[in-house]
Amino acid sequence: MKAAVIVFPASNCDRDIQVALRQSMGEEPIMVWHREGTLPKVDLIVLPGGFSYGDYLRAGAMAAHSPIMREVVARAGRGVPVLGVCNGFQILAEAGLLPGVLMRNATLKFVCRDVHLKVEAANSIFTGGYRPQQVLRIPIAHADGNYFADDRTLDELEDEGRIAFRYCEPDGRISSEANPNGAQRNIAGIFNKDRNVLGLMPHPERAADPALGNTDGRALFDHLVASLGP
Repeated sequence: MKAAVIVFPASNCDRDIQVALRQSMGEEPIMVWHREGTLPKVDLIVLPGGFSYGDYLRAGAMAAHSPIMREVVARAGRGVPVLGVCNGFQILAEAGLLPGVLMRNATLKFVCRDVHLKVEAANSIFTGGYRPQQVLRIPIAHADGNYFADDRTLDELEDEGRIAFRYCEPDGRISSEANPNGAQRNIAGIFNKDRNVLGLMPHPERAADPALGNTDGRALFDHLVASLGP
């Protein structure tokens, strides 16, 4: 399996993703600078977290127009799996690969802590290592994680089973108190229509090693590797 991590100016989680992928793959992913116009043949593309371009204009708005994104969009259209974490989710939305937008947190404050997530869809190449309705503990670190879309889009995401994760209580209950940023319907992660693109605000790469005190995110990377081959 070959994976590429796209690195933007001010990315700060690209090395975290690199380490998580290395642990699951047994080899190094390719680190690709955003100004590159082409990608080698890869089985997975990851857009990491961070604050690309300093979050000027809107989080992810400038990165969505980086030269490499034309190739990312094209590869996604051909079925290559694309994972966007935190700022990566914002970039995917700004690039039109996922519906909706990520707005400023309802508290207007940066939030950095562990949250609980319910696995709403375990039937994807990304989430197949989890049980349906399994509750995970995963860190978040963002100021613009408030997912917004119109009601028609939200209903479509619900009806098509494209909500991957929701913020929840430790026992799995969905509540406003468990929602750290005001995201509509407690949405923490969604798929595109073909389910080969996943954007999520929490950081599974920060919960993928026993040394970090939490391995709830490891199954996402392990399942990707198992599904995409050696």
